[in-house]
Amino acid sequence: MSRLCYLNGEILPLDEARISPMDRGFLFGDGAYEVIPAYDGRPFRLPEHLRRLDQTLEGIRLPNPHSHAEWAAMIARLLEAAGGGDAGVYLQVTRGVPEVRDHAFPLDARPTVFMTVSPLPAPLGPEAGEGASAIRLRDNRWGRCDLKTTALLPNVLLRQEAIEAGADEALLLRDGQLTEGAASNVFVVCNNEVMTPRQSPNLLPGVTRDFVVELLRERGVPCQCSAISADQLARADEIWLTSSTKEVLPVTRLDGEPVGDGRPGAFWRQARTWFDEYKAAFAAGE
Repeated sequence: MSRLCYLNGEILPLDEARISPMDRGFLFGDGAYEVIPAYDGRPFRLPEHLRRLDQTLEGIRLPNPHSHAEWAAMIARLLEAAGGGDAGVYLQVTRGVPEVRDHAFPLDARPTVFMTVSPLPAPLGPEAGEGASAIRLRDNRWGRCDLKTTALLPNVLLRQEAIEAGADEALLLRDGQLTEGAASNVFVVCNNEVMTPRQSPNLLPGVTRDFVVELLRERGVPCQCSAISADQLARADEIWLTSSTKEVLPVTRLDGEPVGDGRPGAFWRQARTWFDEYKAAFAAGE
């Protein structure tokens, strides 16, 4: 896959892209982003991703510089130039480049629009081996985690703490309740019931999370969006992570102890199978 990017209307090699150090995304983390998976060159759940972008931009009071149709055309153009295939599209909009650094919004700065593509990692299939590991950490992030902004330092620090503890992800707890992972949404299976935390300002409205909920319910598996306590997380028979790049990933070790029997569970294997079937049909244009 060619390492290309889109920057303010132009497609060019990624290593030739230049953005001013005065850009407010660099100075303040003042911007929004999305990560959109594409299968065989087709963006997956694109309307849902663009609606979430709308919500984030509205939440940070940054006018969207493009319509949904324009975004779709730009993304298609970049994917085609990069060679198609299975890819992750990273999209970022910042408040642009002001004349002087000032916390107040600039009056005349034009938003900076940046996109790039990279190969999607191979997902774990239904017969996954050991699965992923996680640790529990206190959720010490700001109060608007439902906005997908580029100000991700708290998530970075939490994820790094997990990596240094020998785990793949941090599962975050706020006031005794599960919120999400440092870079993922979370599902829990307890007593044959699939649950995921209900939407609130404390967690990101995940596009893949919502799709998995929809997929399960369409196939007759009840999935509750509800509060999940620290105790329920500790006693879970299964834990899954979902995101645009992780898709649906089983967690088989939590704080060094096995989740369930320490192997990917039956509910996850079924969900993964359904996800792969849907993905294959989508990539084929069905």
